[in-house]
Amino acid sequence: MADRITSGFKPHTSAREVVAGHDLTGKVAIVTGAATGIGIETARALAEAGAEVVIAVRKPDLAEAAVAEINKTAKGAKASWSMLDLSSFKSIRAFAARWGDRPLNILINNAGVMACPLAYTEDGLEMQIGTNHFGHFLLSVLLVPNLIAGAKASGKSSRLVSLSSIGHRRSGVNFEDPHFKTRAYDKWESYGQAKSANALFAIGFNRRFKDKGVIAYAVMPGGIMTPLQRHMTLDEQKALGWIDDNGKVREGFKTPEEGASTSVWAAVGDELEGVGGLYLEDLAQASPWTKDMPWAGVMPHAIDEDAAENLWALSVVTTGADA
Repeated sequence: MADRITSGFKPHTSAREVVAGHDLTGKVAIVTGAATGIGIETARALAEAGAEVVIAVRKPDLAEAAVAEINKTAKGAKASWSMLDLSSFKSIRAFAARWGDRPLNILINNAGVMACPLAYTEDGLEMQIGTNHFGHFLLSVLLVPNLIAGAKASGKSSRLVSLSSIGHRRSGVNFEDPHFKTRAYDKWESYGQAKSANALFAIGFNRRFKDKGVIAYAVMPGGIMTPLQRHMTLDEQKALGWIDDNGKVREGFKTPEEGASTSVWAAVGDELEGVGGLYLEDLAQASPWTKDMPWAGVMPHAIDEDAAENLWALSVVTTGADA
């Protein structure tokens, strides 16, 4: 992939360094799940560049604290928050209704659930794909008119960023039984399926809306210790080699500030203008996955265009939304 798009930044560059030099005054961004982890660092970087940032989260106490933290260094418009529970179609529709017809320039689908016990959303969907993919699908489709309006107002493409993971290598989307109704539940297979869906969604979304001024990317942020690991015991994390017996995080993991950098690049990078539908990692277009480098790259099933179309069709049926 000699012609792959790169940013010129190194993998451990911080989000603040990536956004430096960009003036986002007048731009409006939504970041889901931005009360903690890489989400708050993504929102902070965008706000420091002048964007009006709305964090969409489900816990008011964490939201208030996050907004106060972001606003310490925000330039221009102050950050705010709005209630959003991605495991509830009712909550998602209420969020979109409150948003109304306001133009939107950046939508970063950052929130996620990882390796949780088998559970179902209030709409009967398996929790990981239900929250990570179907919830974000509904939110994104409902906000398409706003993203188109943002592009028209600014004269530059609006951008959607869908957070995937190297965990996508665990599984493609099982279209026969995505919600583990008839097959045995495996929390890592479930997570892999959801992260493959996040990558495929960016392809389907970009295909439909690039000609209307909205482009989309999937992002692998890297290995980062955040509240995403809340469902894992220390013994599990040690067994995976993420931390040692003394609790030290293994070499190669990123800080939350570094983990937010590829999301921010996807949102503002000039190198990406007009070119969507890509899977990005380490501030560059990802190379194909290989056995020699198992913790990097993208697998074929996560960028398969037929699978992206099948997923879109399933998502329309599941959520009742299309655009």
